[in-house]
Amino acid sequence: MASQDTLWERFLKPVFGLIMDKKALTELYESKDWQKESDALSQPNFIYPEYYRSQNFHGIEGGYLTIEAAISYDAITQYALPPNEIWVRQELLKAIQVKPRRILDLGCGTGSTTLLLKQAYPEAEVVGIDLSPYMLAMAKDKAEKAGLAINWLHKRAERTLLSELSVDLMTVSLVFHETPPYVSQAIIQEAFRLLVPGGQIIILDGNQQMLRQTQWLTEIFEEPYIKVYSQENLENWLDLAGFRAIKTDIFWMIHQITQGVKPLTQTKPRQAQEESDFLANSTMNPAF
Repeated sequence: MASQDTLWERFLKPVFGLIMDKKALTELYESKDWQKESDALSQPNFIYPEYYRSQNFHGIEGGYLTIEAAISYDAITQYALPPNEIWVRQELLKAIQVKPRRILDLGCGTGSTTLLLKQAYPEAEVVGIDLSPYMLAMAKDKAEKAGLAINWLHKRAERTLLSELSVDLMTVSLVFHETPPYVSQAIIQEAFRLLVPGGQIIILDGNQQMLRQTQWLTEIFEEPYIKVYSQENLENWLDLAGFRAIKTDIFWMIHQITQGVKPLTQTKPRQAQEESDFLANSTMNPAF
């Protein structure tokens, strides 16, 4: 159950209830059989990770595994990404340095960034992956209305089971503040595995440095992992996974775009190399 004494419950949820177009949301809800649409995209016998199915996100009971969450997500997010949601997402596109033939948007949600990617690179194959079939159903609906051909896959971003060296550009928008650090790092390692040499990863999320200095911001929404996210460092995670040319740009103080490139010369990710060195030393040193 959602905590009743959070800032979200006391102040922001009622405000959002006033400014959202409830009539439009109701019409969207009634426009089709969303359960059927979601089932069509869902993998059979899919096992959801505990961190995902047991938490509330955006103050919504049941998290993203409800059609209510998928329908209301865009209505909430447009106000949660100042100064303008489209401008923020377009900052991610401005960071693209490769000419992608295949783009993978991990944790695509309702596909807002995914659609922008397809519009910017109409000749590229664009794939959106998400844990919620309800979010994917909404993303698919948006893409069809926009006349965009995008593939939607119900998978775990940290274990896609897709072929390695098969993607030129990887994007991750507004995901890592909603996942435990070990999952976030696993997603980055999976991205490294999937990217071709010279491939690029671009991450859009909250400004970690600012969140560390303004802890009250982490109390606004019911985001169970945003506090621990604020204490971490995306650049370090990319470095450990093996990415190079790592950099972070800050947009409008509260957003950050962190990017990295998979080296052309294949080397062991630093974390794997450290583990390998440790095992080698353990073999040679009886003290271990």
